[in-house]
Amino acid sequence: MSTTKWVLDPAHSELQFKIKHLMVSYVTGQFKQFQASIENTGEDLSEASVKFTADVDSISTNNEQRDAHLKNPDFFDSENHPLLIFESESFEKIDEEEYKVYGLLTIRGISKRIVLNVEYGGVTIDPWGNTRTGFSITGKINRKDFGVSFGMVSETGGVLLSDEVKISANTEFVKEAKLEPVAA
Repeated sequence: MSTTKWVLDPAHSELQFKIKHLMVSYVTGQFKQFQASIENTGEDLSEASVKFTADVDSISTNNEQRDAHLKNPDFFDSENHPLLIFESESFEKIDEEEYKVYGLLTIRGISKRIVLNVEYGGVTIDPWGNTRTGFSITGKINRKDFGVSFGMVSETGGVLLSDEVKISANTEFVKEAKLEPVAA
């Protein structure tokens, strides 16, 4: 059986996160540099595998001072842990457009199993003849599960940052090639 490989089109993809600040509003950030690939042997995602990495130093919250703090050991510790890594373990098809992807997320060298919701956008041919597919991904993690435990209490006794982090990605992939199995 042949394998189809899809590579991320970074010009048409984004990876964001949101965390509640002072428990009254959200701060949004993004990783500007990330890579992903999908290998699939079937017609749908049920037999796919995904590998994703994000460069921690590419984090942006539109505030240079906050971004520098997020890179230090209080948060991501980018000097010792320069990448966030996600590797899928399995997909569960919910319906024609909805999937759940189960996999291992590694942040700060700590790996935990997570579940993400995937909305499949379909397949199309672009004006240059390339086959493309797209996905919207959402999920939630607890930052403390990954050793990101920095926190402060406000003057009124409230929490500075929530433990829950919302993840959102919109991705577009280009079909690279069909990889034929190698005979033994």
